[in-house]
Amino acid sequence: MQRQQGFSYVIVMFLVAVLSIVAVRALENTLTAERRDKEEQLLWVGQAYADAIAAYYNGSQGTQKRWPKTPDDLLLDEHANRVSRPLRKLYRDPITGSKAWGYVYNGDDLIGVYSLSTLKPLKRDQFPPEQASFRNAASYQNWKFVYVPQ
Repeated sequence: MQRQQGFSYVIVMFLVAVLSIVAVRALENTLTAERRDKEEQLLWVGQAYADAIAAYYNGSQGTQKRWPKTPDDLLLDEHANRVSRPLRKLYRDPITGSKAWGYVYNGDDLIGVYSLSTLKPLKRDQFPPEQASFRNAASYQNWKFVYVPQ
């Protein structure tokens, strides 16, 4: 009878180890899924900024096109014949969770935005044509959502 002492303890320790491994894997999968969701949100929000810059630029009257100077200009465009709102609100960066964005300027003109996160993206390929430059980017900062007129 004394030779069997501790056998139940070994089984319980084995089960705790297996459950710990399963829990860690489940947590990794959950975190990866959340990160992929945030990447999709970043792609949507960044494209919304690029589309708003395009609407502001293309909504300019006459032959002299105007660019927004600040992100706030995208909220209310009063320089056209009718007032428009190219962007409904200033969105947060989904990756960092902050309202701070990196801005791409051409002189004084705002032409694009990018995330300030230095994390390496999980998505590496299969981007839409307007985002083809995002392929194999080193960080989210390389995902620049810029409007280039045709």
